[in-house]
Amino acid sequence: MGSVMERASFSEYSWIDFIFSVIGVCTFLVDWGSDIWVATEFYSRGDFFWFGVLVGLMVLSSVVVQMFSWFWFKYDRELPGFRAQTGSGTVLFGDQMKLSCLLHVLQLGFLCRHISAIRQGFRVWWRKEKGSEYAVYLTHDLSMLRLIETFCESAPQLTLMIYVMLRTNKAQTVQFVSVVASTTSIAWMVVDYHRSLRSFLPDKAKQGWCSSLIYFLWNLLLISPRVAAVALFASVLRGYVAAHFLLLWFVFVLWAWRQRTCFMDSMGGEWLYRATVGLIWYFSWFNVAEGRTRGRSLIYHSFIATDGLILLVTWWFYRDPVQTESYAIALIITLPLSYLVGLLFKALYYCCFHPKLWRPLARDPGLPDDLPDAEVSIRDLSLPERALSSQLLNKRMARHATHFYSEQSVITQTDNTRL
Repeated sequence: MGSVMERASFSEYSWIDFIFSVIGVCTFLVDWGSDIWVATEFYSRGDFFWFGVLVGLMVLSSVVVQMFSWFWFKYDRELPGFRAQTGSGTVLFGDQMKLSCLLHVLQLGFLCRHISAIRQGFRVWWRKEKGSEYAVYLTHDLSMLRLIETFCESAPQLTLMIYVMLRTNKAQTVQFVSVVASTTSIAWMVVDYHRSLRSFLPDKAKQGWCSSLIYFLWNLLLISPRVAAVALFASVLRGYVAAHFLLLWFVFVLWAWRQRTCFMDSMGGEWLYRATVGLIWYFSWFNVAEGRTRGRSLIYHSFIATDGLILLVTWWFYRDPVQTESYAIALIITLPLSYLVGLLFKALYYCCFHPKLWRPLARDPGLPDDLPDAEVSIRDLSLPERALSSQLLNKRMARHATHFYSEQSVITQTDNTRL
């Protein structure tokens, strides 16, 4: 299998990658700044319950992201040739194990990863120094961490802000700012994560602006009604929304376990990943297993659509008719319609804008000619240590690229996993 990997080439770091890294850290800081602003407003008005919920979401999100970052840091240090590639001049990596541990305990590991990516990207793109592989490696990890941070904190916080506005029947400027910041964070994550996965595809499968727009729209149109439905349900039955989440989260975690996920390099890390996937599935579809995903996606969207309708019907019967008179009918019609339009956009994307690989599949000469493509997966590829001395393999994101584009032949993606 080594010859397959030796034919691969990694994505060169470009100015677009640098811009995405800079915007990513700016979005992260603005999002956290708006969170602190909202929390301060809640506390100053004496809304200690909402203050506690918001702070709890911020702390939970930060801890989960720091745990993933720390697990990956430990895994990567064991890769042959990784320390030689990263060097000692980086902000977070290198051999400074104790400093890295302290930064993660202080909840600064994610921020330092952003700084590392920007610094490394500046050295590669502007100064034309070596280290393009490591810069790309960092940006791929950051895209996944931003995905986790978004669905652990931004999506629940957006639900909370909508819930507060519904309960009080009014909205202040700070709440609008928080909603916009959270929505922007989710939208940027969607585009950034999808763009990162596309780097594992051949050059002819580049991400176009039209394709990015369609992909953005169907995610936005599916996630927004879901968030709104949960917020509406919470506005009439606040005590039951936690039970609803825990029940669905438990089911989703079991489903992830049944799909035999293999994202992390340790059992503890893998269960952390499955628990996080369960949280993501509460808001949005996220493919985690190889093979054709049409059936799993159909099951998921049917389940979420049914659950969303139950939440909306419950809200309709328990709502205050006088207080909700101005927007009740509009919401009960718009939210299901938005979800339906989102599904139509998703179907349009996969029919017309999903990457089409036109060139013939490259096969290893040692493989029999009649071996089905599905028999070759990224988990079957073992990169020799000598290859890692000059190339970095981000197996985590390569696996996700394989999962996301599993409708295509898997061997094509595995030919592009070297960074």
